[in-house]
Amino acid sequence: MLRFLLIALALLVSTVASPVRAEVIATFWSHERDQNYPHAFIVLRGRLETGEVIDTNIGFTARRITPGILLGSVEGMMETVSAEYMARPTSRPHFVLRLDDAGYARLMAFVARWRAQAQPSYNLRRRNCVHFVMEGAALFGLAVNRDSRHFRNPRAFLDEVMRLNPRLTQATR
Repeated sequence: MLRFLLIALALLVSTVASPVRAEVIATFWSHERDQNYPHAFIVLRGRLETGEVIDTNIGFTARRITPGILLGSVEGMMETVSAEYMARPTSRPHFVLRLDDAGYARLMAFVARWRAQAQPSYNLRRRNCVHFVMEGAALFGLAVNRDSRHFRNPRAFLDEVMRLNPRLTQATR
């Protein structure tokens, strides 16, 4: 009996002492027009194998919102949105991808390439926030419609990605 208790205790301690599984959750979000323009971005939360905690988001946008956006390419930048922005009813999570450390590194290299593009790098028709999340999704093998009619409508575009990838499930806040 004592031996059985010692074995049970050892099993319990080994499970409690186990490190938390390293994983970063990438959630693809849209924001509908309210006092801000529509936007698409990726929220990253989790932990790497090194123990580093990840809690951020990233999207691509024009550096300044001016009429020049309607005329052609303007200066672009990577952007992090606030918690308040994400809490608005017009912001919505669509789906999640679970990334190991290698997947997270691949996503960060992708972000670095977008950040390093020669300026002007933002174009409402060819290289906007929806194009950014599209390429981020494609990076992990998701089917995307490169001829989509929704490149100015982040919510409709991410809903389209979900329809093209039936294994994805609707994310929640």
